[in-house]
Amino acid sequence: MSHSTRLLNPILIVGCIIITVSFAVRASFGVFQIPIATEFGWLRTDFSLAIAIQNLAWGIGQPIFAAMAEKIGDRKAIILGALTYAAGMVLSAWSVTPFGHQMYAWLVGFGIAGTGFGVVLAVVGRASSDKNRSMSLAIVTAAGSFGQVIGAPTAEWLLSFLPWQQVFLVFAAAILALVLTLPFMRAPQPVSKAELEESMSQILSRAFRDPSYAMIFLGFFSCGYQLAFITAHFPAFVTEMCGPIQPGGVLHSLGITTTSALGAVAISLVGLANIGGTLLAGWAGNHFPKKYLLASIYTARTLAAAVFILMPITPMSVIVFSIVMGSLWLATVPLTSGLVAHLYGLRYMGTLYGFIFLSHQIGGFLGVWLGGRMYDVYGDYTMVWWIGVAVGAFSAIVHLPIRENRSGTAVPA
Repeated sequence: MSHSTRLLNPILIVGCIIITVSFAVRASFGVFQIPIATEFGWLRTDFSLAIAIQNLAWGIGQPIFAAMAEKIGDRKAIILGALTYAAGMVLSAWSVTPFGHQMYAWLVGFGIAGTGFGVVLAVVGRASSDKNRSMSLAIVTAAGSFGQVIGAPTAEWLLSFLPWQQVFLVFAAAILALVLTLPFMRAPQPVSKAELEESMSQILSRAFRDPSYAMIFLGFFSCGYQLAFITAHFPAFVTEMCGPIQPGGVLHSLGITTTSALGAVAISLVGLANIGGTLLAGWAGNHFPKKYLLASIYTARTLAAAVFILMPITPMSVIVFSIVMGSLWLATVPLTSGLVAHLYGLRYMGTLYGFIFLSHQIGGFLGVWLGGRMYDVYGDYTMVWWIGVAVGAFSAIVHLPIRENRSGTAVPA
């Protein structure tokens, strides 16, 4: 099989479906913060730690599942990921202790890894031509944003007539249904002679010795911190800190009458805005140096977060921030994964991106856990926001020295 010359192909479509469902469920966990804590009388830290562990497990599992996909096949790895994901959701539904949720979060996190970017982006990347690769990666990433658009509101809607335990079971069934799409996912293997002659250990050794790879690794940390913190805590933050929604206003007329509903809608707006932002990043990645695009995105995120937390928290500021941050949300993913493919080739792109993604998820673990911990200590999220501003500025700077032009086994992306 050769790389597809068409932008839209069955592998891309199936990849989008898998990422959409996987990310819809993942993006909904922040909506469960208050219902679960209220039912059991837990501190905010308790369920936050479960979500933080989930993010860490996702990061640890990403290179494992990516390497597994490259050894035993993409579809087998995705099946294992879906089964693990669903098992974690089902077991969590019956858990009544913080420890139980935190333990089963490992299964959920590994399941996300098996149905997430590390595996799917590598499949789509191999199935795309050099001309289409950057945009193909952007489309799959945008599908994750669409999952975010529908995930939190769907959870909020289901919670209006189902207990959270049953919502978890509904989500588990949706994840298992992904297996039905896999017969359509058959990706070609890379055919570059130089890549075929280089083993996984050799490419990993070459990457780990490369300062550019280290800078990409360090820079992706803040992306995970910011995204995971907002996904897990922004609905609760908006519910408790936002000014009231005025009767007769536009939001009220649309049926958004409570700050709780606004919190779920805010996550949806982030995902909606990111569809356009990610596609734009994919287009730009074919025309401009990816390192400068990444530095610009991190700078814009840093400024947006700083301005938001300095202003009064109102329904309008929540909406504006959600749209601005959303346009920058996952725009880093096609650029980062494309940069990895460009520097080190396609054959082990999943594994190499998986290790980079581990940094993302370490940041995600800290963002979620610190959010819950500092809320319990200080009664608000202010300190966590400012840490996010600082690490965002660091990421903007650390991308600038990356050497993007490489020779040898590099494959254009």
